[in-house]
Amino acid sequence: MSLVELIARADARGLAASGLACLDRCVPLLDGDDEALRPLWATLADDTGDEAGRDWAECLAQVRDKLAGPDATGEDEAVVLARRMLEAAPAECSGPAMRTWADACSVASLRIHRLLDPAADATPEADVPRAGGTEGLPPLVAAELRRQTGVLELLAERGAAGLRPALEISTDGRRVLRAVVSRRARGRG
Repeated sequence: MSLVELIARADARGLAASGLACLDRCVPLLDGDDEALRPLWATLADDTGDEAGRDWAECLAQVRDKLAGPDATGEDEAVVLARRMLEAAPAECSGPAMRTWADACSVASLRIHRLLDPAADATPEADVPRAGGTEGLPPLVAAELRRQTGVLELLAERGAAGLRPALEISTDGRRVLRAVVSRRARGRG
């Protein structure tokens, strides 16, 4: 199943995990530490209904405060896209806004990986096709597409039990992006 189809079929937890995983992998662009989004991941494991929704909103506000950066003026496109993912996260962990956010995070994260991949064409017209496979994609972009698909498949198959392996996929992707961001900063310095 394609990434687009997986997002279309995902339940609220799958959508929240998908968007959160995309954001989590891009945390190095926001100068966040590896634990920055851990509270939001924890709320997805909670099945207590309204309480989990309130926890999501409270944790989201705390994460936004923690990762708040300077005004986006002058920042490069990858950082701006990562900030927009965080800013656009819905306060409610359900409903159509969550599907819109998850889809937008998918597009933004793939765009970020294309911008940061030295083997990629970073022009605006070079968006990543999400309805197909990874053939012909630059390595960093292909890996991100596989990660996004993997997270959604885990949540669809395992429900809440898929959260831990989804977080592991995200952690691996964050390490890769952190190395790319670090290499990029050294190249500019």
